[in-house]
Amino acid sequence: MISRVALGAAAEDLALCYLEAQGLTLVMRNFRCRAGELDLIMREGEYLVFVEVRSRRYARYGTPAESVTRAKRQKLLCAAACYLQRQRLDLPCRFDVVAILQPGGEPQIEWIRDAFQLN
Repeated sequence: MISRVALGAAAEDLALCYLEAQGLTLVMRNFRCRAGELDLIMREGEYLVFVEVRSRRYARYGTPAESVTRAKRQKLLCAAACYLQRQRLDLPCRFDVVAILQPGGEPQIEWIRDAFQLN
C-alpha cells in the first residue's frame, strides 16, 4: 500500500504539471515554517500564488476543496506571511486551491483561483 506522504507528493506533482501547463511558474515547493506548510508557491504574471493541493480518492465525505477548512486557511495565511517576511517580498498575492479527485481512473482536477482572501 502507498503511504499518505507518497500519495500527497504524487498529487502535488500532478497539480504542478497542471499549473505549469496553464502558464504558472514554480517558485518553491513545500515551504515549511512554524505556522505550517505551503504546498506550492507559483508566479503568474505579477502575482505570487500560494497553492494548497488537496486530494481524495472519493467524495463520500466531502470534496477535496471542502477539506480546506477555516482553520486550514488561517494556517496558510500565517505561513504565507512568514514566507513573504523571510523573502522580504511585497507582491500582490493570492491563494489558490487545486482539488484532485482520484477515484481510480483519470484524475479530476479542479483549480480554484483566488479561493480565499487575506483578511
